[in-house]
Amino acid sequence: MIRVLVVDDEPLVRRGIVMGVDWTALSCEVVGEAANGEEGLALARKLAPDLIITDIRMPKMDGIEMMNALRGEDCRAHCIVLTAHSDFEYARSALLFGADDYLLKPFHDQELTHAVLRVCRRMREQGAQTPAPQPASPAEQRAVSGYAREAMAYIAAHDADEDISIALIAAHLNVSEGHLSHVFKKQTGTTVTGYLTQYRIRMAMKLLSTGRVKVYEAAAAVGYKDVAYFSSTFKKLTGLSPSEVQEQRA
Repeated sequence: MIRVLVVDDEPLVRRGIVMGVDWTALSCEVVGEAANGEEGLALARKLAPDLIITDIRMPKMDGIEMMNALRGEDCRAHCIVLTAHSDFEYARSALLFGADDYLLKPFHDQELTHAVLRVCRRMREQGAQTPAPQPASPAEQRAVSGYAREAMAYIAAHDADEDISIALIAAHLNVSEGHLSHVFKKQTGTTVTGYLTQYRIRMAMKLLSTGRVKVYEAAAAVGYKDVAYFSSTFKKLTGLSPSEVQEQRA
């Protein structure tokens, strides 16, 4: 059975999720409930769920902060985020921190069921598809220090900026381009530009895998104005076209 943790500060929504879905039919069981991100973080550490369904806006600690903390601890739980905010940036932020899917409130039980089914399918298919290039994992990032790690953090926060470059990153860190290039390549095994490209394509993969983001939206969300160039780069690095990802993962 897939172990599910539900995190939402609204008791009625939380109860609706727990009681409104036939979890047994989905080969799932709800192992815990939490009213905010702090409680969710503690329960996730204790219960080791396979799937976390969480609201974004919550008191004490929001869903994105909770997910970021769990990823920093190398938690591999899948995640579906819930938000009452239709702004694309909320969903994008959640996907950047490892969410598999998102639902806009109010949603129907059937929508949640379909989202859970999609995640369950991805669990079964893990390893079957050609993987996208991966940014450094949380564990790998802990081994990277100094300017290299600061550059990674800058890229994570500004990957949607069209004008991001090694010159801009070096200026932000108050270090020369040459020194940053040397340190980054030595610690990560790749160039700053190569890492930026890989990071962007990985984030685009997450967006496209929801099946609800158009190719040009994914391109713009990760800093590509030229959709054709984005598509070419995407296929070169992943072996799949953006539309193929939409078809396989939607």
